[in-house]
Amino acid sequence: MKKVIVIGNGMVGYKFCEKLRAKADASQISLIVYGEEPLPAYDRVHLSEYFTNQSEEDLYMAPRSWYDEHQVTLKTSQLVTTINRDQKTIQTHTGDTESYDYLILATGSRPMVPPIQGVDKKGVFVYRTIEDLEQIIAYAKTVKRGAVLGGGLLGLEAAKALMDLSLDTQVIEFAPRLMPRQLDQAGSDMLKSKIESLGIQILLNKNTSQIRGNGKLDGLDFADGTTLETDMLVISCGIISRDELAEKTGLETGKRGGFKVNEQLQTNDPNIFAIGEAASYNDMVYGLVAPGYDMADTVVEQLIGTGNKTFTGADMSTKLKLIGVDVASFGDALGDTPGSTPIAFEDKNTGTYKRINLSSDRKKLLGGILVGDSEAYGMLLQITQNGMALPPNPEDLILGARGGDSGTEMQLPDTAQICSCENVTKGDIVCAIKDKELTDLNEVRSCTKAGTGCGACSPMVADIFTDTLKAMGQTVRKTICAHFDYTRQELYSLIKVKNIKSYAELLSAYGSGDGCETCKPAVASLLASIWNEPILKQDTIQDTNDRFLANIQKGGSYSVVPRVPGGEITPDKLIAIGAVAKKYDLYTKITGGQRIDLFGARLNDLPKIWRELIDAGFESGHAYGKALRTVKSCVGSTWCRYGLHDSVGFAIEIENRYKGIRSPHKLKGGVSGCRRECAEAQGKDFGLIATEVGYNLYVCGNGGANPQHAQLLAGDIDEKTAIKYLDRFLMFYIRTAEPLNRTSVWLNKLEGGIDYLRDVVVNDSLGLGEELEKDMQALIAAYHCEWKEAISNPTMQAKFKHFANTDDHDPTQHFVPMREMKKPAEWGLVANETK
Repeated sequence: MKKVIVIGNGMVGYKFCEKLRAKADASQISLIVYGEEPLPAYDRVHLSEYFTNQSEEDLYMAPRSWYDEHQVTLKTSQLVTTINRDQKTIQTHTGDTESYDYLILATGSRPMVPPIQGVDKKGVFVYRTIEDLEQIIAYAKTVKRGAVLGGGLLGLEAAKALMDLSLDTQVIEFAPRLMPRQLDQAGSDMLKSKIESLGIQILLNKNTSQIRGNGKLDGLDFADGTTLETDMLVISCGIISRDELAEKTGLETGKRGGFKVNEQLQTNDPNIFAIGEAASYNDMVYGLVAPGYDMADTVVEQLIGTGNKTFTGADMSTKLKLIGVDVASFGDALGDTPGSTPIAFEDKNTGTYKRINLSSDRKKLLGGILVGDSEAYGMLLQITQNGMALPPNPEDLILGARGGDSGTEMQLPDTAQICSCENVTKGDIVCAIKDKELTDLNEVRSCTKAGTGCGACSPMVADIFTDTLKAMGQTVRKTICAHFDYTRQELYSLIKVKNIKSYAELLSAYGSGDGCETCKPAVASLLASIWNEPILKQDTIQDTNDRFLANIQKGGSYSVVPRVPGGEITPDKLIAIGAVAKKYDLYTKITGGQRIDLFGARLNDLPKIWRELIDAGFESGHAYGKALRTVKSCVGSTWCRYGLHDSVGFAIEIENRYKGIRSPHKLKGGVSGCRRECAEAQGKDFGLIATEVGYNLYVCGNGGANPQHAQLLAGDIDEKTAIKYLDRFLMFYIRTAEPLNRTSVWLNKLEGGIDYLRDVVVNDSLGLGEELEKDMQALIAAYHCEWKEAISNPTMQAKFKHFANTDDHDPTQHFVPMREMKKPAEWGLVANETK
């Protein structure tokens, strides 16, 4: 029987134990694990979640009982200080001695702390362990300002933590851009803009020369002569391999640290292996969890005697959510390959940046960057890794189809690696589903381990699961998430039939666990769509902007959009908007939906602005919610010599009918008075175009990044019939669409397409017509102006403050003049003004 000792009980050390026990029991290999921390292995990838619930158990890779059940001896709070290679023994700081046949070094890494003068002052922390986080949480209660040194992955996670602790937060980065190893300048600029909009200040090109303070930190000095006042500093400048045992043991190390290993992960001692961040392969230390897991698997293969698997490097592609922003990079992200040709798309309005790098012959995808929208990451990574042929128009990979098939729904080979953390291929997943007759996605994850690591592959695992079941002729139920074993449509029915009014009530009765960022907004959307109650009464919020009934803008200010039905507005109301804008110094702009947008409102001014607008006869325009935004109109027969009907009057009637109704996604409408289509009705979720005898009703169109023309639902119908069909169409969409699916996406997924939809809405093939109309009438009857509700309720109104103990404005918000109005100041200008 072989005796194996593992030094280090982090994520990779634990994964080695798990993989070894899956192939060899205690009668074949005895296993002892030494962990320096007092806790069993926990998930450092999701370490920031500790700030939310402060639960160690929720982060455990496995409970202590797992080690006992699998006959793994776990010794925590034990630091191994000596390795005797001749006698093949180790010794801990407590004097505990143990012999081994094989030794696995999974010592991980420690934070790199730059040699800055004053780094030992009180108030300076690193961000690595649960103990570090506990110290940060405790100290944060005593201060108001916090800074993070380092703008990489962990640095931005640390910044999110400080922000959640209600600290005025800054990020300091030595390089000229954030995440310099993963993002190009444009991608970094987009990420910077998104983060700054949340109120976190980003300082780039900053070389910290000194940490000031008399024993306790009170500020930082930079090499360029500027300073920063702060009360707390978290250092996150990268990692250094824990290879302290190498020098006195005679083990070789790489140029950048780490135990030097070969393709079998052996050190210069064939009985000692190194894995994870402790290992240096070809002078490269891999700081991601996936390569570490692959190393663990390789060593297990060596120990059980097969020895076929080797480690020859790893792909460093990664997908993350940083401070609520999707960020991904894959393959040759920065386009370093000679002849590489980039294609980039940037939308500052939505905060989206996408870049792909093509080979010089434009036939292969080399890599790319995604910021703000990483939905396509899984497929793009597979195209890159498998050298798959590109569609005729490669830009469709990031822009989507612009008429016709995009060609991006490609058939992956069975050899495609879907989960890099656990080295699971598409073939592994498909075989498991078929051979073991798996009918639940969680069973697939449990059986194959796919999606249980960093989670980036989860969407693709779900797609393969769904496609495989369909190919087997089975019905697929798309449950909303792991906490609810119901589809959205089933939850809709449960909420309505059982008269459920809150997320907590639904979770208690029909869910499990504590919920997640998928089911909470989805259920909030359902509750809003079914009951049409004030959104602020909910214990979860459908959308970030719903929290303050306004759209957060660059610099942390808000925009206010009063409803202007059909775009028609009286001179008195125009004067009222002008007066409010002038009083509160707001930037004003007429939108593409024929409304007036007021930008630059401070949080504590919102209730006062709303009150003045309400007194002038305005209502909330619901520009912040997944609800009806506008019904655009031309001037119609009232003024236009080509107009056939009163398109303005009909648009006003329709907008007032559906205002405030919540839906899976935002809704836009249009009414054109003739076929010249000045209201662009065919680019809306629903649109009406006047004909000689009535109106043509079009549905399921949209503009934006992936425009789609609306399709004809019914032709030459009168206004009463048009409203009846609209009632049915909108309620059918609200009932059956998946969360965050616009009507165009919903129709594309609807089996039978527009013909089936026409049968349901116009021909009433399901016999639901009267029920859908009745449900719509109930929502209309429940309408309320959410602004008016908020200012009439003292509890709700109290939420609209920058600070809990004062009504003052946020002093960090700055504006600069622009064309006789104002705009948010760039952070660089703010820093120069305040230093």
